Amino acid sequence: MSIGITWRHLLVDGRDTSYGVAGSGPTVVFLHGWGLSHRTYRHGLERLVGRGVRVVAPALPGFGGTAALPAAAFSLEGYAAWVAAFLRELGTEEPVTLAGHSFGGGVALRTAHDHPELVGQLVLINSIGGSVWARRGELPVLMSDRPVWDWGLHLAAHAISVRSFTRVMPVIAADAVPNFLLHPGTLWRVGRLARDANLSEELEELKGRGLPIVIVWGRDDTVIPWACAESLVIALGGPEVVTVPGNHSWLLADPNRFAEVITNVLGVAEDEETQAS
Repeated sequence: MSIGITWRHLLVDGRDTSYGVAGSGPTVVFLHGWGLSHRTYRHGLERLVGRGVRVVAPALPGFGGTAALPAAAFSLEGYAAWVAAFLRELGTEEPVTLAGHSFGGGVALRTAHDHPELVGQLVLINSIGGSVWARRGELPVLMSDRPVWDWGLHLAAHAISVRSFTRVMPVIAADAVPNFLLHPGTLWRVGRLARDANLSEELEELKGRGLPIVIVWGRDDTVIPWACAESLVIALGGPEVVTVPGNHSWLLADPNRFAEVITNVLGVAEDEETQAS
């Protein structure tokens, strides 16, 4: 069962913010990926709501109707501060499960690091933030050394794959095209921010805190390869890892699987069975 999301606006730091909210139960705050918006993921989020989860999905600054960050605050730290301000403006009283896909995962990581009082659990879905792009024999190739053309090549290959083209591309185009037309500079700068992100120090500190963290990964991802996931796992000291079939956009191609995976991560299904018995 899926339940429609209500789309709303509020002011965060005096600037307009668009977000979606629906459901009741444990709260999951979902942060979208690069070039997209909160609405891109609506099918999976609606199915998650139908499984007994309260979903809050903001459009990050510069995307989906939310005002861009000021130039002085344009960094992962700035995005994390914005997420914290959003949650406080929303009236969040208890730590939430913060989930992020791709660039949103990096923002979620930095938010959990900088604002620990707001985050009770972290879910990283094919997320940026790992230090390794690939391995050549025993030697790691750092993410910061990955050529820009390689990102473009794999993004293009991902976009024109049959599964992505028929199921994902119409959904992505509905948000990515307006974002590109309205904020091309922001799109480019956020892309560079995502490519160069290395959160090794933050990951090390999160490991020491013992924050519950789950990594969810589509194993066929070539946009952010499995080597990046491995570097996240090592840096975090062996958190729970869930692998699923699919590429970087598996959660858009298979919203039912996304809802099932996140529900299992939250333990909602188990709690419901306990209550029923």
